Amino acid sequence: MNLAYIPSPTISQFQIGPVTIHIYALTMLIGIIAAVWITSIRWKRYGGTFDQILDTSLVAVPCGIIGARLYHIITTPERFFGPNGDWVEMFRIWNGGLGIWGAIVLGALGAWAWMRHKHYPMALLADAIAPALLVAQAIGRLGNWFNQELYGKPTTLPWGLKLNTQGSAIGNSEQCYDGATCPTGTLFHPTFLYEMVWNLIGAALIIWIGRKTVQLLKAGSLFALYVIWYTAGRTWIEMLRIDFSHEILGLRVNVWVSICVFIAGVIAFIVIQRVGQPTPLLAERLRTSTELEARELLEREQARKAKPSRN
Repeated sequence: MNLAYIPSPTISQFQIGPVTIHIYALTMLIGIIAAVWITSIRWKRYGGTFDQILDTSLVAVPCGIIGARLYHIITTPERFFGPNGDWVEMFRIWNGGLGIWGAIVLGALGAWAWMRHKHYPMALLADAIAPALLVAQAIGRLGNWFNQELYGKPTTLPWGLKLNTQGSAIGNSEQCYDGATCPTGTLFHPTFLYEMVWNLIGAALIIWIGRKTVQLLKAGSLFALYVIWYTAGRTWIEMLRIDFSHEILGLRVNVWVSICVFIAGVIAFIVIQRVGQPTPLLAERLRTSTELEARELLEREQARKAKPSRN
């Protein structure tokens, strides 16, 4: 008998009048807000403004959500197509199913396009957002807890996750995704918690490294460290999970993706040190762009006020 365990919530949604609030979607929203806030603080230290980050977010966030959903659809097509699939489910993101790598790739492309349009240094944005992404991902994992999904193998550890068989949570009827029969009361590895802790530690480390090595590491290095840290943790955490996943040579698809991206992150970090630009130099360029924008805004405002009104 397990005397200690982590309980699961009995709900994954609630009502406010006629509106249904899905907690998974709520955690994603809170994560995005936290990421924008943290990124803006770091960006302003480089010489930028909150408005610059807000404008970039309005482009990058929708791109990231679309990319995350597309990644999930591509890697688990049977959920949406085929004899047992439901294509309408593609649009119900509150039921879970967002792939971080799709979010990063498409979100980064959106941010890059806007940064290029505004002539802001993309490498500085990458470093500013690196710890913010880890914090946002940590918050987002709480949504998996409320949905009772993406948990790991059975365990007897005192921090094992106990599922609820009551209420509206998605996982209340999926005690063993792999088809095995699990006895009532079985505990599972809380992989959502493992990733939360791993991500928060990584965010703290990246902030600390950034402060200690600002004159040494080239711009973009912190984002490469984010990729290395996250994929290192995602590899072992992913191997604990028992939800359905396609496998290649006995390993889950996301394990292979994490390994490949980890290697790419290491290579990128090395290349950045050789060909990247110093952070202070790019910060000076950003301050110049910010000052130029402020002057142009002031001139437009003065011209608007000086323009005679028509009655």
